Amino acid sequence: MSPNGSDRSPRRPMRRKLLQAMTAGLVLATATGCSYNWEDFPRLGMPTPTTEEAPIILSLWQGSWAAALAVGVLVWGLILWSTMFHRRSRTKVEVPPQTRYNMPIEALYTVVPLIIVSVLFYFTARDESKLLSLKDKPDVTVNVVGFQWSWCFNMVADVEGSTGDAKTAKELDAVPDKYRKDFPANAGGVYDCGTPGTRNPQNGNPGPTLWLPEGKTVRFVLTSRDVIHSFWVVPFLMKQDVIPGKTNAFEVTPNRQGTFMGKCAELCGVDHSRMLFNVKVVSPERYAQHLKDLAKKGQTGYVPAGIAQTSHEKNRETNNL
Repeated sequence: MSPNGSDRSPRRPMRRKLLQAMTAGLVLATATGCSYNWEDFPRLGMPTPTTEEAPIILSLWQGSWAAALAVGVLVWGLILWSTMFHRRSRTKVEVPPQTRYNMPIEALYTVVPLIIVSVLFYFTARDESKLLSLKDKPDVTVNVVGFQWSWCFNMVADVEGSTGDAKTAKELDAVPDKYRKDFPANAGGVYDCGTPGTRNPQNGNPGPTLWLPEGKTVRFVLTSRDVIHSFWVVPFLMKQDVIPGKTNAFEVTPNRQGTFMGKCAELCGVDHSRMLFNVKVVSPERYAQHLKDLAKKGQTGYVPAGIAQTSHEKNRETNNL
């Protein structure tokens, strides 16, 4: 009997609240699942990959989730087992046996996390080396220029109607020689620039539209004019920082036609949310015609790539050669 004379157990209200919370959670999960496409579940929130390299990232993502789930099940299992089978008895008030200085257990919870982190590090480093490897001569080279608050795309290519050479163009001085040496010969080039108010004419999505050919290896050379941005084409499952004074690069091979959303993934200032763009993957023939159309519009040559590489970064690259 409770102190106030009632026979009600003080544990019953807590159990009732727990049951209500579990019921509400079940209803919420069921209601949410009605609108969820279960075919997307194996990707665990990732969009459908649209490049040949994207499945590498998807596989790493799924493996990380599997490892986290296994650890979570183990930890929650131990917690529930302890709370259910090692509760204090209502009839006994003595202190239970205390376990101290158990070396096997202490070694276990030290070694196991190190093994988990080492395995994740190994697969991450392995996949990162694949994703950041560059071919000697990519099929297409695009200098992506980030600036507050939009994007420019220098298409480094030999386009009819455009004269010049990307290897000596002053506008591309910010691009290091290790990337410029792979530029095609006599690449006069064309460009396309956007503003936050630019719209894709087909779907009305905000931002400029970068055209890419399907099935061709595309190298993105990333430069910035002001602050750190991040170039992210969402279904490519790949993004990389655009850093002033340091040039990054990566390659992808689009294998699915369509128009895909891109955005800046680095908080770069007050209008960061407006730094959107589109990527339109088309056939190689349509891509070649698009470059000619840009040249006919007078968008020939290149826009300034941005802040030149710092001396510190040049020295670092020289020491790593």
